[in-house]
Amino acid sequence: MKTDNKPWFWIPLLNFASGLPYAIIISVSVLMYKKLGIDNKSVGFYTSLFYLPWVIKPLWSPFIDLHGTKRKWFLLMQIIISLSFLIIGFIIPLNNFLTLSLALFSIAAFASASNDVATDGYYLLTLKPEQQSFFLGIRSTFYKLAGLTGSGLMVLFAGHLENKYNDNVKAWSYTMIFVGLIMTFVTIYNFFATPKTEENNILDNNSIENKSFGEVFATFFKKKQIGLVLAFILVFRLGESQLLKMLNPFLVDPKNVGGMGLQTEDVGIIYGTLGITALTIGGILAGIAISKYGLTKCMLPMFLAMHLPILGFVGLAHFQPVELFHFHLNLYFYEFDSNLNLYTSIVVIAEQFGYGFGFTGFMMYLIHVAEGESKTSHYSLATGFMALGMMLPGMLSGYIQEFLGYQNFFIWVLLATIPGLILSRFLEFPKDFGKKTA
Repeated sequence: MKTDNKPWFWIPLLNFASGLPYAIIISVSVLMYKKLGIDNKSVGFYTSLFYLPWVIKPLWSPFIDLHGTKRKWFLLMQIIISLSFLIIGFIIPLNNFLTLSLALFSIAAFASASNDVATDGYYLLTLKPEQQSFFLGIRSTFYKLAGLTGSGLMVLFAGHLENKYNDNVKAWSYTMIFVGLIMTFVTIYNFFATPKTEENNILDNNSIENKSFGEVFATFFKKKQIGLVLAFILVFRLGESQLLKMLNPFLVDPKNVGGMGLQTEDVGIIYGTLGITALTIGGILAGIAISKYGLTKCMLPMFLAMHLPILGFVGLAHFQPVELFHFHLNLYFYEFDSNLNLYTSIVVIAEQFGYGFGFTGFMMYLIHVAEGESKTSHYSLATGFMALGMMLPGMLSGYIQEFLGYQNFFIWVLLATIPGLILSRFLEFPKDFGKKTA
């Protein structure tokens, strides 16, 4: 298959290979540990530590820049991720599964962060500048589709096995093995589908061969408005970082402790079908909007779309509505028939659409931050600070939730989005950045 100059062949599954491990490590692990009997405080703390490789990845991203091709790097990392998930599946039934699984998730997180560095660099160096704004929406959408495959379809699969075997240990063991097999298939596809040569003519202006690691970092911290930029990156996802850690526990916790009392299978179907559809639409519309109007006009509407749906979770926590609607899903290999919580489904649809629409704008801004020399390393630095802004609040999220209760916790999460919105109004970048030129 000749895929050079045909990004549609390789962008979808290459970014799927970034999004799926991230979702399994950061999000699905939360629900897995919850269903295996681990308390909220421990779940929030330990799974937030998995962000650490994404925080410190700028320390080794110049090494990836300088040694080997981006393609060789992401293929190797995807192999390590696949093996890690397979082994986790086999060790879940063991008595010391918590320690062993945390270690293996940490290895997978390191490989996933490295895979992201190589994939980001491959995207920036292989696509022409005028293609990047258009395919950013597609790239972001497939990244999140992979995430929802993990937090949706894989959770649905785990819930189905929980009901079938009445054994959470067996259910999650089989689920993680299945995830490992999916990653193996995706890795093989990427081996054959991705162009085997990177565009050296694009690399010339961004090469760091003659720069030391210190010079690469120093040039990043000399960028315009760097103090404001870093503050914005660190606080923009302050609310989201806590929401993501406590959302699944909230959905499955019983109503007498403030949760929604959903089954694992219900969570999977809501995110894996309704959520995927909403997110896909949001991500594609965002890429089109930025390429048509530029980031300046789109930034505030996108950020509001991303944060305002948190109001829905405030309402769910306060009123715990029980209205149901009948949902029937008939897949080739599986049939699902259930009465789903109506308002929970509506809130998830709004949240996923807003996320797909708004997060694309945020990632487009990070591309602007990385503009100039050492583009791959600078993009890694920007996303590393973003991960730090996710890790620290996430580590405390379980403690905050248990102290405030779910009702007040979601109000706090909504308030935590305000600093990022305020700082975004003071950022300076080209008015038509991301806009497709005629």
